[in-house]
Amino acid sequence: MSANSLFSIPLRLRRNRRTEAIRNIVQETRLSPSDLTAPFFIIEGSKKRIPIQSMPGVEWISIDCLLQEASYLHERGVQSICLFPVINPKLKSNSADEAWNSNGLLPQAIRCLKREIPTLCVIADVALDPFTIHGHDGLVDSDGKILNDETIECLIRMSLMQAEAGVDFVSPSDMMDGRVQQIRNSLDREGWINTGILSYSAKYASSLYSPFREALNVNLQFGDKKTYQMDPANSREALLEAKLDEEEGADILMVKPATFYLDVISKLRGLTQRPIAAYHVSGEYAMVMAAGQMGYLDPDKVFYEALLSIKRAGADLIFTYAIKNVLDRM
Repeated sequence: MSANSLFSIPLRLRRNRRTEAIRNIVQETRLSPSDLTAPFFIIEGSKKRIPIQSMPGVEWISIDCLLQEASYLHERGVQSICLFPVINPKLKSNSADEAWNSNGLLPQAIRCLKREIPTLCVIADVALDPFTIHGHDGLVDSDGKILNDETIECLIRMSLMQAEAGVDFVSPSDMMDGRVQQIRNSLDREGWINTGILSYSAKYASSLYSPFREALNVNLQFGDKKTYQMDPANSREALLEAKLDEEEGADILMVKPATFYLDVISKLRGLTQRPIAAYHVSGEYAMVMAAGQMGYLDPDKVFYEALLSIKRAGADLIFTYAIKNVLDRM
């Protein structure tokens, strides 16, 4: 064979796909249980597990059952969970005072988890929508305008309450301007220098949140959230939001939703050295489960592929309701 003919032989990339062992040693992206965060919807009472109709496989659970679920996942290698309280309508108000009640449902859950599973990382949502009558993430004036600075004062109170209960990360999901810096300053001033901030830096006004709102028992009484959540058409704006949150002191930056916004995750990965979280949201979960119930696809395989794509795009941490669907594949 002549020297020239050697260069005409095509590179056979299939050699690196020939066996499972070879595929494993050249695999570029891997999922592990520690990459995943489990969201939980907690309710009052004990021994309560109530299925959420729009999210098959996901339940409303009381704190004692939460402890069982968290223990199981932690034993399987999951390092973090995130808490969302489902508030009794009688406790909701326009001023959202229940959000910083130190004896409320959320701080009770945080204290229980940190007492019983101290090695688990506990993250808690910081936003007013579970606590307001109108269902918005902030305070509202008489004209229906969402009040930015007044809302931040409430978010600070909520964050301080969570820090005192022992949370590892407060996670502001409200998208008010400037809230990360003010929460950070307040935490530090009160001595909670080790409490982290996982900020929803790029939270889009997505159509994929409907099952979540059912799960959280949140109903918008007027309008929408487009004046504070981001336009799905924009990506440069997301990078600016994340840059500002990083400068204000956020420890982890969140993109939400995940699979529809892989380009945003990838672009952000190229701009920051901070850890990036991505939220594989309720609608992304519910669509796959519905298709699985119809026999159109295998949910476990699809979820694994979806979460792998989110990590491949650059996410370090993925919030997902599909943890149990994928654990056995890791």
